[in-house]
Amino acid sequence: MIGSVRGTVIERSVAGEVLVEVGGVGYRVLVPSGAVPALAPGGPAFLFTHLHVREDAMVLFGFPTRDERDTFEILIGASGVGPKLGLAMLSVHSPSALRRVLLDGDIDALTLVPGVGKRTAQKLMVLLTSRLDVPDVDLADVESGPPTARAEVRAALTELGYGPEEIRAALAGLPDDQPAESLLRAALKQLAVRT
Repeated sequence: MIGSVRGTVIERSVAGEVLVEVGGVGYRVLVPSGAVPALAPGGPAFLFTHLHVREDAMVLFGFPTRDERDTFEILIGASGVGPKLGLAMLSVHSPSALRRVLLDGDIDALTLVPGVGKRTAQKLMVLLTSRLDVPDVDLADVESGPPTARAEVRAALTELGYGPEEIRAALAGLPDDQPAESLLRAALKQLAVRT
């Protein structure tokens, strides 16, 4: 198995595919969207990798940190989570943010992942909580408990007419330890810059 690659970035795509040349051989590596900006063509690259072997293809997934790779492997080990969904989840949530989402029981945060609806998010909440060593989450408490600051901001931005993609992008780099008002101000600034 290929555990890591170190080389030079030849090209990258917005879709998250990077071509890394290692000793004269180019490896096509799929990475989380957050890793793409740091992998500039002509620059160095070091990625922890996971080689996914299917009947019809071998696909190499790369991650800037060991924690991301390990989390990816835990995710794809869960029933119903394939590599495409695992990569999408890590493109939206870092491993620590994902654990926080599970700890808070924030189903809305899981629905920010493309292709994940409310029902799938509820199923993932149960499946992933035990796999990622998060204390048990009671879905009854999740639905009746107070919303997290991020959940409040997502709800406010939705009310203002922003779509899931815009909300996901606006919240992506914001810290988790802020009150809802501060997060909302920061998210609105991000959205204002993008328009």
